[in-house]
Amino acid sequence: MVGSTLDRDTSVPLWRQLQRHLLTRMRAGEFADHVPGELALVEEYGVSRQTVRQALRQLRADGVIISERGRQPRIAPTPEISQPVGALYSLFASVEAAGLSQRSIVRTFDVRADAIVAERLDLEASTPLVYLERLRLAGEEPLALDRVWLPESLARSLLGADFRHTSLYGELDRRTGIRLDHGSEQIHAVVPTPAERAQLRCAADAAAFSISRIGHAEQRPVEWRHTVVRGDRFALTAEFSGRVGYRLVGSPGRD
Repeated sequence: MVGSTLDRDTSVPLWRQLQRHLLTRMRAGEFADHVPGELALVEEYGVSRQTVRQALRQLRADGVIISERGRQPRIAPTPEISQPVGALYSLFASVEAAGLSQRSIVRTFDVRADAIVAERLDLEASTPLVYLERLRLAGEEPLALDRVWLPESLARSLLGADFRHTSLYGELDRRTGIRLDHGSEQIHAVVPTPAERAQLRCAADAAAFSISRIGHAEQRPVEWRHTVVRGDRFALTAEFSGRVGYRLVGSPGRD
């Protein structure tokens, strides 16, 4: 009996044991089509429905399974695109490295003023900024909503570029000679807004990464960017060891 794999004499809660046991079975290749529903697991393991719900809730929170209204839970797909934390990375290059075609739908591309962004770039509030908003696709599926602002005095020559099939950093280098050499980011897990969810074509309960970046070239801030990336298609990675702790890896690229 499968339920006998759960130890009722230990201090480990039954829901935690069940969660770990289901995870082990998933890693062994079970449940390829779908994860059994609550009632099936109650019968199989001989536990209460509340125990099953807690186990499934934890698996959802860990991103292991996906649950949608009216459908049985299923194993979450492995993210297709993996990006090292701490690198001046390129989403463009990361998509290509995953073997996927990369293109963008340009939503907005103009010159405007934005007092909040200008302040982040150490500029006067009324300073003209080049603004580029793209829906980034990897393969045929949306990956990210990408919004970037650059000082118009530096980036005006970008206005002639076609950003449907090219990278911002590549065009910035070719047209202006500017190469970003360092920057900083803040990364948050978020639930996309209804408008973002519609554009990204993700499930109602899907999470995403909200990434805010300021990029510098030769000690001068030249880019402010905000990107919302689908959490089911993108993963952040870091290397670590007991001796040196985390080692953030990667190299500059195109974006």
